[in-house]
Amino acid sequence: MSKPSIGFIGLGLMGAAMVGRLQDMGYGVTVMANRSRKAVDAAVARGAAEAETAAALTAVSDIVMFCMDTSESVESRVYGAGGVLEGLRTGSVVIDFGTSLPGSTRKIAADVAERGSAYLDAPLGRTPAHAKDGLLNIMCAGDEAAFERVKPVLEDLGENVFHLGASGAGHTIKLINNFFAMTTACAMSEAFAICDAAGIGRETMYSAVSAGPLKSGMMEFIHNYAKDGQIDLAFSVANAKKDVGYYRSMAEGLGATSRMSGAADATLGEAVSEGFGDHMVPEMVDFLSKKMTTK
Repeated sequence: MSKPSIGFIGLGLMGAAMVGRLQDMGYGVTVMANRSRKAVDAAVARGAAEAETAAALTAVSDIVMFCMDTSESVESRVYGAGGVLEGLRTGSVVIDFGTSLPGSTRKIAADVAERGSAYLDAPLGRTPAHAKDGLLNIMCAGDEAAFERVKPVLEDLGENVFHLGASGAGHTIKLINNFFAMTTACAMSEAFAICDAAGIGRETMYSAVSAGPLKSGMMEFIHNYAKDGQIDLAFSVANAKKDVGYYRSMAEGLGATSRMSGAADATLGEAVSEGFGDHMVPEMVDFLSKKMTTK
């Protein structure tokens, strides 16, 4: 049975790894850059086609995939002249693998449905290294029949593929996930920074604390950087700030009050405002350690 044709927009670290995996699995892929060209050129060198507009990419694709940074970026590729809606074929499926605002997701899903196609939110867990080997966690939501149609493709990309409910549920759960993850990362970074200020060895604290129930994958990511300068979590401070901000906006839209996200939002925002946004999240250890000893 022939594989569906794939259009992919947004070849950053994660998107490029996913495109590589799709090519390894024998899919025909058409690509389009969102911010940078390097990964697009690499995909084309391996046999991918390149489209100049989102409409042109959509017109030749059974499944259109986004892996972009913000809801604004996604909407810019969907609407307007040369957008996905312009090239959409009846029966196509559009999948947003990024971390977007659920309200924006539901709006796009309704507009895509009016054109006889389906829009799924399917944010990702794990890292580009997992994407390369088809081991992502994929948190999909939206039209269940469309999900079942594309599930074999998702299973080529992910080890754990979930259908979580109606449109927007995937992005809601991903924002909860990232709020929890980034709050934990900031807290663990501060724990190491306080050790520096107190003159207690980082490993001394870690060995005691990690022996209890606080031990987690996120603790290990931060510890590996604090100990050896090893970055296992290739996720920028700017993206972390964006996602925590999206979480807070989502909570506000629900009429809810998020108490726990405020400190992470302020801390990450301070780092971004001081030019630290392009650093990776584990490097918050350095940022906070310096802040502990400066007024």
